[in-house]
Amino acid sequence: MEQASIGVRIRLSSMMLLQYMMFAVWWVPMAAYLKNMEVSSTYQAWILSVMPLGCLLSPVICMVADRHFASQKVLTILNLGCAITFFLGARQTSPGWLFVVLLLGMCFYMPTWSLTNAICMANYPSEKFPQIRVFGSIGWVVSAVFSLVAATSLFGNEVIDGTAIPLYCGAGTALVAAILNLTLPDTPPPARGTDASLVDALGLRALTLLKDRNFLLFIVISLLATIPFTLYFSLGSQFFESQGFEQVTATMNLGQLVEMFLMLLVPLALVRFGVKWTMAAGLAALAIRYFALWGGAAAGQMSLYYVAILVHGLIFGFFYVGGQVYVDKKAPPEIRAQAQGLIVLSCFGLGMLIGTFVNVELIEHYTTGGVCNWNPVFAIMAFASAALAVALSALFRDDVKPAAKTESAGRG
Repeated sequence: MEQASIGVRIRLSSMMLLQYMMFAVWWVPMAAYLKNMEVSSTYQAWILSVMPLGCLLSPVICMVADRHFASQKVLTILNLGCAITFFLGARQTSPGWLFVVLLLGMCFYMPTWSLTNAICMANYPSEKFPQIRVFGSIGWVVSAVFSLVAATSLFGNEVIDGTAIPLYCGAGTALVAAILNLTLPDTPPPARGTDASLVDALGLRALTLLKDRNFLLFIVISLLATIPFTLYFSLGSQFFESQGFEQVTATMNLGQLVEMFLMLLVPLALVRFGVKWTMAAGLAALAIRYFALWGGAAAGQMSLYYVAILVHGLIFGFFYVGGQVYVDKKAPPEIRAQAQGLIVLSCFGLGMLIGTFVNVELIEHYTTGGVCNWNPVFAIMAFASAALAVALSALFRDDVKPAAKTESAGRG
C-alpha cells in the first residue's frame, strides 16, 4: 500500500471516529449509571463484563471477513445490530435484562475494533495507521462534548451521566456509522477460496502465532496489563463520582483529548525506538496513572487525578496501538484480521473479563459502610503495572524493528 487518496483517508477517519464514539458515549458513565440503579456488586461485575464477553465472538466474525465477505459489509451489519441493541438497552429497568441486551450488543460491537483496524491497514500503510486511529480518540472526545452540550441545551442543564440517555445516543451514532460504511473502500476477503479447517471455521488460525515465544510473551503481558487498565476504563466513573465530579464523561475524556495529539507520535516512536520501548513507555504510563491516583486519594490532591487522566493517551497509544502495529507485521496477510481479533480477544476479552471481576471484588473488599478506601486498590495496581513494565523491558525482543524502519523509509 503505497498511498491512499484524500477521499479514502476521510472515509476511514470518519469510520474510526463514529466507531469509538458510539461506544464511549455510554460506556464511560456506565459504572455510575449502575450505581444509581442500585444494582448489586455481582450484577455490576456481570454487566461491566459484557464488553470482554463480546470479544469471545471477535475471532469468529473476523474469520468471516477473512474468508467469505468484504470487511466493510460485515461492519455495516454489525453496526446495525449495535443500533438496535443499544436502543433496547436504554429501555431496560431490570439489571438481568440489561445484562442480556448489552451482552448481545457487545457481540455485535467488539468485532468492529478488529475489522476497522484490518480495513484501515488494507487501504492505508500500516506504520501510518495511528494517523487514522487518532480519529477514534477524537470520537471519544466528541462523545464528551456531546454529553456537555446535551446536558446544557437539550435537557435543561440536567446531567445525563448516570442515566439511560447515553445509550440512546450510542444507538443513534451506530445507525449513522452503518450508513457511512456503505461508502468505505471495498476490502475483499484476502483468504477467499482457500481450504478452511475446523480451526479456520472457529477463527483460531491466528493461534499458530503463539508458537513464536516472543509473540506469546507479548500476548501474556498484554492480557495481564489489561487487568489494571480495566480498573480505570470500566470503573473509573464510579471513583470520580465518589470524589464529587459531576461531568464524569467530560472529565475522563480529557485523556482522549490529549491522546489525539499523542497518537500522532506513535509512528515516530515506533520508527525511532521500536515496538519494545514504545510499548514499555505505555506500561510505564499505566504505572504513573495509579501512583498518581494513589497519591491523590491519600493526600487529597485533586491535581494528581488529572495526571492520571491525561496519561491515557500514552497508555492506549503507545502500548495498545503500538501492539496492534506489531501484530499486523507479525501476522501473514491471510490471517491478519484474525490476528487482530486475537489481540482484541486477549486484551479486551480475557484480560478485561478477569480485570472486571478482580477489580469489583477488590473494591468490594476495601468498602466499609458503602464507602471504598481507594488507597490500597490503587497501590496494588500501581505496583502490578510497574512490574509488567519491567518484565516487558527485560524479556521482550523487538523482532519487527528493522522491518518497520525499512518499510517506513521505502514508503516515505
